[in-house]
Amino acid sequence: MKRQVFFSFHYDNDAWRVSQVRNMGVVESQKLFSDNSWETVRRKSDPAIKSWIDNEMKWRSCVVVLIGAETANRKWVQYEIEHAWKEGKGIVGIYIDSLEDSTGKQSKRGKNPFDYFCIDTTFNYITKNSIPADSNEVRLSSIIKTFDSSYVSSKYVYEDIKNNIEKLIEEAIKIRNKYPK
Repeated sequence: MKRQVFFSFHYDNDAWRVSQVRNMGVVESQKLFSDNSWETVRRKSDPAIKSWIDNEMKWRSCVVVLIGAETANRKWVQYEIEHAWKEGKGIVGIYIDSLEDSTGKQSKRGKNPFDYFCIDTTFNYITKNSIPADSNEVRLSSIIKTFDSSYVSSKYVYEDIKNNIEKLIEEAIKIRNKYPK
């Protein structure tokens, strides 16, 4: 059974790389909309964008954060991570900087977006905070796994992601289920 997943990513920089992952056919995902559709969505108000994200994520079991050069700093990626955790979704990160873009270029390595959040392990609430406030808090990056292919060539990175994505998603769901919603 293919899992339904929501892909979180920096559209402007990484849409081409993301389409490669989406088109692997290994998981079912939300539609990757065209440039024109995204321009329409992102021109709306913040509440409208949040509503769109919430609706798209509603029936998904996992959020796959595709990490490129600037993904960690994107407002909506951060919202999607926080919302996914609150909704009890599995979350996994996959570095895509070594996949080539439409011009055949790889990207520079991006920061881990999960470093920007902390989880209170007693009450299970998430905060956008990169430094644990007390002994009950840990960085989300210590819980959420990220996958970074050991290959350098885009072709081999693609195959590595394709061969591992299902396992990563299942593991992410199991990890999230260890924490109450």
